[in-house]
Amino acid sequence: MLLLGFILGLAVGIGFWIWQQVQLNRYLGRVLQPLTSRSKVALPLIPRLRQEIAMVKQQRQDWQQSLQTYQDLLDFAPIGYLQVDEENQLLWCNQQAREILYLQRWQPGQVRLLLELVRSYELDQLIEQTRDRQKSQTKEWIFHPSCDNAAEMPKIKSLTLRASSLPLPNGQVGVFLENRQPLLDINQERDRSFSDLAHELRTPLTSIRLVAETLQPRLEPPLNRWVDRLMQEVDRLISLVQNWLELTQMEANPSIQLQTEAVDVRSLIASVWETLEPLAQRQHLSLQYSGPENLWIKADPARIYQVFLNLLDNSIKYSLPCTSIHIQAKILSKKDISRDNSTSPVLEINLIDSGVGFSQADLPHIFERFYRGDKARTHSSLSNNNSIGSIVGNGLGLAIVRQIAIAHGGSIKAMNHPETGGAWIQLQLPEVMANSQS
Repeated sequence: MLLLGFILGLAVGIGFWIWQQVQLNRYLGRVLQPLTSRSKVALPLIPRLRQEIAMVKQQRQDWQQSLQTYQDLLDFAPIGYLQVDEENQLLWCNQQAREILYLQRWQPGQVRLLLELVRSYELDQLIEQTRDRQKSQTKEWIFHPSCDNAAEMPKIKSLTLRASSLPLPNGQVGVFLENRQPLLDINQERDRSFSDLAHELRTPLTSIRLVAETLQPRLEPPLNRWVDRLMQEVDRLISLVQNWLELTQMEANPSIQLQTEAVDVRSLIASVWETLEPLAQRQHLSLQYSGPENLWIKADPARIYQVFLNLLDNSIKYSLPCTSIHIQAKILSKKDISRDNSTSPVLEINLIDSGVGFSQADLPHIFERFYRGDKARTHSSLSNNNSIGSIVGNGLGLAIVRQIAIAHGGSIKAMNHPETGGAWIQLQLPEVMANSQS
């Protein structure tokens, strides 16, 4: 009886164990089905499971190695990079970002709010905008670093930073940081050096011109033409020096003091054209104006005169002979103005010539200092004047025009006109006065 009970219990135990093995095999079969569906060789379940586990471990090692490689590359990169989670906690940043943002308190592996480590609301706002809009964002601002050591604070300088952000999965955001301060310092040092040089050049250039003026009436042809060429070159250098000093002053102080008053734009354009008409007559050019006759703005008349003088002078130089230069003026109403902070109508001036226009490569740089553009733009003036003085411009006229427009709260852009194929300069100036008639 005892033996019968033992055998019965053993049979029940073996049956239960077999049932568990069957259930385990079914479960492993379901788990391994996605992994083995691509395999043509059917293996027993346990060896197959071990093989898949080994493959998963190898893949994990490969991913960890790739992740470490990318992290090392970012850490070695010459630009900063940081990454935050959905709660704006700093997850990781490279060495360059730690140096730019003065992150002495942060150690790799720590998870802390970015705003606690970096007191930059501009950076925090950029991250929030990137997360909300799910689009890459770019922002430039002046960063004022903070430091725990009060003795080090006087040595820390503000930096001009540019950040480019991108949205990542699970609400995370990555930010690339560029320290633009060294480049700006180099540009400022260059401007100071050029300004000092320009100041030093004014006196000897004036002396040379006085000597040339003294020699001019004392020489007979053909010797006097050499003095004439000398005078042209000296005048060009004096103009270059004066324009450089003026541009440097305006760029250093964009809000230059303007002597604003009521300016009759139509009369001012006519006055400028009268000054340049002898140059225009050489190429048989005419001026065509369309727009309100009674057009008044509040502006600095001397500065606005300089704007139209430079623009029309360029158009005359680059226009083809026997063509017209068109000036189209119109007043944009508030609903036509894209600027949200505009409180008054805006005067738009379109100046269009029939020259060769700008090349696509030149258009983004037209208003940069010393940018002369495509040499093809100089052919018309060079072909009509064989003297040395026919060298076109000094690359500062349009840069000065842009600074004057900015000082007036306006804007300017360059295009090519689809009909004439020539240059198309569009100038917008605010402060249109009430007695202007559209």
